[in-house]
Amino acid sequence: MEKSGIQAVDEAISNGIDLDGTRIPEKMLKLYNLIMDEENKRVRSGVKKSMRNRCVKTGSKHFDKETLDKLLVDAGWEGLKEKEIVFFYN
Repeated sequence: MEKSGIQAVDEAISNGIDLDGTRIPEKMLKLYNLIMDEENKRVRSGVKKSMRNRCVKTGSKHFDKETLDKLLVDAGWEGLKEKEIVFFYN
């Protein structure tokens, strides 16, 4: 099984099998699905804010804060907020 990218994670969750081949505990799957079902019901008003949030959350794993801040600004979004810096970089 391909083990990179969000698709690999989604497929593993769907199959109930972690990327290392072990079963994902049923209680974990139930909680995950409960929360994702609620999230899927949430009314949306646009996607740019969600895109930025995903860029910050995932980008903080791959870029230092100065680089991510510049990338956000260069793309047309506001730079990192203080609360994001505290949460993702401390």
